[in-house]
Amino acid sequence: QLQASGGGLVQAGGSLRLSCAASGVTFSSADMGWFRQAPGKERDSVATITGSNSRTYYRDFVKGRFTISRDNAKNTMYLQMNSLKPEDTAVYYCAADPDSLGRFRSWGQGTLVTVSS
Repeated sequence: QLQASGGGLVQAGGSLRLSCAASGVTFSSADMGWFRQAPGKERDSVATITGSNSRTYYRDFVKGRFTISRDNAKNTMYLQMNSLKPEDTAVYYCAADPDSLGRFRSWGQGTLVTVSS
């Protein structure tokens, strides 16, 4: 089970940190990721982090602004979002345990991030 939190309303240029608390999964070895879905658009990946060595991957549109991390002792993953833009407005989801095709099998409920201009 994944529980995302930390969303809210922020002005452009501001920062937020999202958290994803995990239970019922072998957290330390689980590949995990953040996704987002903007109004009227399909869900899109944002960043992923591996379980084995915490290697990170980012989509170009967040590189240099967002940082994904994990604390295995707390079974929690984070997304630090800086220099937020109005186009970052979306519901953000955390996910874990991708299959062999990269499709994540466990999903959190989503947390809304709204960036005002």
